[in-house]
Amino acid sequence: MADKLLGQYAAGIWRWLLAYRWGGGSLISLLLSIGSGVVVALQYEHTAPFYSTGAIELVVPYGSFWRGLHYYSSQAFFLLLLAHVAVVLWKNEEKFQRGPWIRLCATLPCGLLLLFTGYVLRGDATGEAAGAIAEHICLSVPLIGRQLNDLLFDLSGSGLRKVYVHHVIGLVVLGFMAVWPHLRRYTARWRSHLVLVLAFMLVAIAVPAPMEPNRFGLLFIAGPWFFLGLQELLRFLSPFVAGVLTPLLPLLMLFWLPAAGRARTRVLLAIGGWLLFYAAFTAICLQRL
Repeated sequence: MADKLLGQYAAGIWRWLLAYRWGGGSLISLLLSIGSGVVVALQYEHTAPFYSTGAIELVVPYGSFWRGLHYYSSQAFFLLLLAHVAVVLWKNEEKFQRGPWIRLCATLPCGLLLLFTGYVLRGDATGEAAGAIAEHICLSVPLIGRQLNDLLFDLSGSGLRKVYVHHVIGLVVLGFMAVWPHLRRYTARWRSHLVLVLAFMLVAIAVPAPMEPNRFGLLFIAGPWFFLGLQELLRFLSPFVAGVLTPLLPLLMLFWLPAAGRARTRVLLAIGGWLLFYAAFTAICLQRL
C-alpha cells in the first residue's frame, strides 16, 4: 500500500513538472531581473565595480533588497530556461524548422553570457577570477582570439566598460531577438507566477546577495557555480579545448538535434552524458573550495 501511494505521489510530481510553464517562469524571472537591474545600475560605476556594488546597499533605498532581487531572479531565469528546454525536449510536441530551432536555442548561450557578465561586473574575487579566465580562453582561440576578446571582454585594455555594455544592452537585445517569434505565440501572465515572484521577494529580503572580497593568501579562487566544471577542466586540457570546444559540443548537438527516431535518442543521450561529465568535474572543483 505504501509503495502504491509513493508511486502515485511520484507520478503526480512528474505530471506537475511536465505541466508547469517553465518558459513563462523564466520570462517573468528575466523581467524581474531587468527591472531590479535598472535600480542597481543607477548607482553602479564600471570604473569602480567593487566599491559601487557594495555602495548600492548603503546609498540606494532598500539597496540590499534590490540587489538580492536582481541576483536571485537572474539565477532563476537561467535555471528555469534550462528546465524549459528539458521539458520541451522530453515532450517533443512542437515541430520546428531548423532555422527557427537554432534561433531559439541561441537563447541558451545568450542567457549564460548574461549571467556570467553579471558575475564579472561585481568586481569581487569571484568576478575577477571569472573575467581573467574568460579573457584567457578567448585569447586561446586560433586566428581570431584577440579580436574575439576585444569584442567581448578586453578587461586589460578597457576595464569593465565593454562587459557592462554587453550586459545591459547587447546580450539582452540579442536574447530577445532570438526568442521574439516564440514570445509572440506564447505569453507569460504574472498572475500565473505569483508564487514565484513572492518567493523571489522573500529570498531577497532574507538572504543578501553574495559579495566576496579578496582574501590574501588564498590559493584557489572559484568562479561562478556554472563555471566550476570548466575551471576544473582547465587543469587537464588546453584553454581552447576546455573552454571553447567542450562547452560548444552540447550546443552544436542541440542545434543539430533530429526531430525523431533513433538518431534523436542518441543525441539526447550524448547531451545527457556530457551533463553528467560536467557535473562530475564541478563536484571535483567544489572539493577545492
